[in-house]
Amino acid sequence: MKIVITGSIAYDYLMSFPGKFADNILADQIHRISVSFLVKEMKKYRGGVAPNIAYTMALLGSRPRILATAGTDFAEYRAWLEARGVDTSLIIEIENEFCASFFCTTDASQNQIASFYTGAMAYAGQLSFAQYAPDTQLTIISPNDPGAMRAYVQECKQLGIPYIYDPSQQTIWATPEELCEGLDGARFLSVNEYEFNLIQEKTGLTGPEIRQRTQGILLTKGANGAEVMVNGDVYEIPAILPIQVVDPTGAGDAFRAGFMRGLELKLPWEICGRVGALAATYALEQAGTQNHYYTPAQFTARYRKHFDDDGALDVLSTD
Repeated sequence: MKIVITGSIAYDYLMSFPGKFADNILADQIHRISVSFLVKEMKKYRGGVAPNIAYTMALLGSRPRILATAGTDFAEYRAWLEARGVDTSLIIEIENEFCASFFCTTDASQNQIASFYTGAMAYAGQLSFAQYAPDTQLTIISPNDPGAMRAYVQECKQLGIPYIYDPSQQTIWATPEELCEGLDGARFLSVNEYEFNLIQEKTGLTGPEIRQRTQGILLTKGANGAEVMVNGDVYEIPAILPIQVVDPTGAGDAFRAGFMRGLELKLPWEICGRVGALAATYALEQAGTQNHYYTPAQFTARYRKHFDDDGALDVLSTD
């Protein structure tokens, strides 16, 4: 199956301030604030939804393609992804722009001050499946420039490309019309519980009405696992207890990646969901969204400690 992943490409800059922001902000001067915090450490992580999904799919033996825009600072990131089995040939670098970047400083009380720079992501709408990936057999429309997300939905419908609609963090910004347009005819809607409820609130649709508009739903529920709803059936997917929880960021992307790899291999729905659950657990156990690692054989062995697959995952090591 020729899978193309759309979504943001970004760098995450995470900083720690040893004090408390509140001790350095004058309440009576908040209307003309000017402060600077001396941070004790900074970590830079490769991020963005599209590479996060592609990275985990590659770990599971796939060769996914990313259709996205990146900045002039992407060269090292591109080489890193290619070395791990991700096809970056459809990633277009935008001159005089940097990759989208997330800057976040956290103080001793876990308060945060953050900024997000859209950068090259703002140009994602200039790309099209017709021009760059007309042979796509499945895509996921993940958080990205809002205009690009809507354009991809419309183009997939025009070209007959099955798509997973994954509004995730952009759900709060999407209009009711955009959400309904994305839902209608989607192969799957992929959201967490909060986002599913937010879609209902914004569109006025009930849960059953949303299910009627889509062919399937992937609903993640954190520590309570996930649900795969497809063809009128509901598969309850249990969460797999992590060895340790280091950072929840990226677990949802890993779940989607595992599920999509299952789709690619034509595995039963329940196994697709369980592969996604285990992929998410690996992500929980590491800081950063692309720092977990395993071979397909190691993944299969750990899967079989929890579930019986009747040999279905043998294909991971031989595909």
